[in-house]
Amino acid sequence: MKEQTPIGMNRTGLQMSPFDAKDMATGINSMMPNAPGDASALTAMRSEYIAQSDPVGSVPVPGTMKGMVTTGIAALAGDKPSVFLDKLGERLAFERTGTRLYDALIDKCGSIDDDSISIRLEDLQKIRNEELQHFVIIANAIEALGGDPTSQTPCADLAGVESMGLMQVVTDPRTTIAQSLHAILIGELADNSGWEMLISLADANGQDTMVADFTMALHEEREHLQKVQGWLEEATMGTLAKRATGGDSDTLPSLH
Repeated sequence: MKEQTPIGMNRTGLQMSPFDAKDMATGINSMMPNAPGDASALTAMRSEYIAQSDPVGSVPVPGTMKGMVTTGIAALAGDKPSVFLDKLGERLAFERTGTRLYDALIDKCGSIDDDSISIRLEDLQKIRNEELQHFVIIANAIEALGGDPTSQTPCADLAGVESMGLMQVVTDPRTTIAQSLHAILIGELADNSGWEMLISLADANGQDTMVADFTMALHEEREHLQKVQGWLEEATMGTLAKRATGGDSDTLPSLH
């Protein structure tokens, strides 16, 4: 099945029901207590909830003597090990999801026959294995600091929620390879940014070995991003080229 965007009975727009559009607008305006566009009531309610809410979570106290000593020394030195551990937990959660995203994409590519994209299962498997290795690198880094990689820090919790939509897109049986690649692209963009921040934090905490390991991971993540961008461009521009020429096109226009 090649990438395509079918035209069908999409009834989500107002233009599909022009006779009801005016009545709908009138009804909406009659229910708004304030001027159109005034969200002051919503702002006030949000502010109240924000003021009364607790934090998303906390970084756990080290469960080992080594961990207590390590974080204690860092605190005396003026560092903030809890911030570093929290961001390590975030990357751990994101790399776990990244591995599962590529597992799902591999399954989809194995089930859909689309020769318009030069994507190969071997390439996807390589990226998937590197994502898993990055997960291991972060888990080892957390343990080296005396932390527990099985605990869920606040940023790890947020990363799980943020990536939930990406997983839903890729695992949805209705989505195409290109639509799945778009979700993967969002993940890779966030992943690259996350590794850059983690390298800065590792450097600020004097973790030279981690800086080297994380830099290697960032280099691989940049390669992932480049590949995904290329595949998505092929899927999108290839379809447009075929429609314009009425057949296959060997030369695709570049987005770069």
